[in-house]
Amino acid sequence: MLNKILIAEDEPALRNLLKTCLVKEGYQVLESKDGQEALDIFYSENVSLIILDIMMPKLDGFEVLKTLRLESAVPVLILTARNTEYDELQGLKLGADDYITKPFSPAVLVSRVKAILKRAGMFADNDITANDILLKVKEHEVYVKGEKVNLTPKEFDLLQYLIQNKNVVHSREKLLSAVWGYDFFGDARTVDTHMKCLRTKLNDSGDIIKTVRKYGYKLEV
Repeated sequence: MLNKILIAEDEPALRNLLKTCLVKEGYQVLESKDGQEALDIFYSENVSLIILDIMMPKLDGFEVLKTLRLESAVPVLILTARNTEYDELQGLKLGADDYITKPFSPAVLVSRVKAILKRAGMFADNDITANDILLKVKEHEVYVKGEKVNLTPKEFDLLQYLIQNKNVVHSREKLLSAVWGYDFFGDARTVDTHMKCLRTKLNDSGDIIKTVRKYGYKLEV
């Protein structure tokens, strides 16, 4: 069965370009021109991934994402023309799996789509622990000292990778390759932004994630 991808983008030219690239890669593509239409399509179709623009009529991308995360963990890739840390943090806090800033190469976007879909069921189903943190992998749930913590899909993947590779120092580039699954060109703010959100949600238990100055991170137990 072909993966079905929903493109929610109000610019027809960009929407058509993305559709052409994705169809060429063998994906089935659905299109919406505003946020409300995106939700309507999502509720009526079995969608594998959503490419979601932030600036859209009726409902913007953040509002759509917030609604989606009330009942679904469908992978979401955010498109934004505003290269600010606030937009990145806001999207990640609401549950986006990744983001890409306009303008971008369609080839780069396609590679990220492939990586997100590949990550969707890659890990084994065994529960894993680190000190007082419990990851129930099959259920995609995290508990800290017995209390459930709500992580985004990407935060969950990042924490799981760190626990499975505990006491090892990881460069930002290594984490990007292992967790995001694509070659990253540019700065490493993606890892830093996700790590900041993850530590905040884990509260004091997040102290086991250590920053290795000028290099990366290590989960130390």
